[in-house]
Amino acid sequence: MARNCIVVNLDRCTGCFGCEVACKMENGVALGERWSKVFTVGPVGEYPDMTRYALPTMCQQCENAPCVSVCPTGASYRDPETNIVLVDKEKCIGCKYCMMACPYGVRSWNAAEKCAEKCTLCGHLTSQDKLPACVKSCAAGARFYGDLDDPDSDASKELAKYSEGDIHTLQDVGNHPATRYIMTSMIGQWQDRIAPADHPHTAAYPVAE
Repeated sequence: MARNCIVVNLDRCTGCFGCEVACKMENGVALGERWSKVFTVGPVGEYPDMTRYALPTMCQQCENAPCVSVCPTGASYRDPETNIVLVDKEKCIGCKYCMMACPYGVRSWNAAEKCAEKCTLCGHLTSQDKLPACVKSCAAGARFYGDLDDPDSDASKELAKYSEGDIHTLQDVGNHPATRYIMTSMIGQWQDRIAPADHPHTAAYPVAE
């Protein structure tokens, strides 16, 4: 079964928020909600050895997705054809269990439709052999989409250029996120987890206490 996901090369990412804008426009995401979020990690360390970088986040397409396992109605599910984690809005009862279960805080609440929603990897585009909106619009060419199990996919080809030590995931708490991040020592030291700061754009990703 395919492991479709997005690979983000942080050596290239400028933190321009273009992916956030493209996602909202393509998917009609409500004002105040984001399926794609760009956080700023750091600065951490002591001068002159300090690290600060942009960290785009979205649904990590976890192998063992907690959002799916906690959903009481099956609204959060893994598509049997694409293996992508999705939300069936017709089945969602608005309990928000999936939002609480997500280790990365990347699910949104659609107040108008009274249901949870999230990144779909732009399935309506990829089903037509098009790229997800965030990948297509990335001005720095930092985002790649594809099947991790297909060596000929754009995602796999980009990962193949780097050593294992330069390839990272958000903190794995048993959910096994599929999304990969590339960051070399040119940028700094990868931060596995940083507690959220007061400002919504100055944390690596939300961490449930």
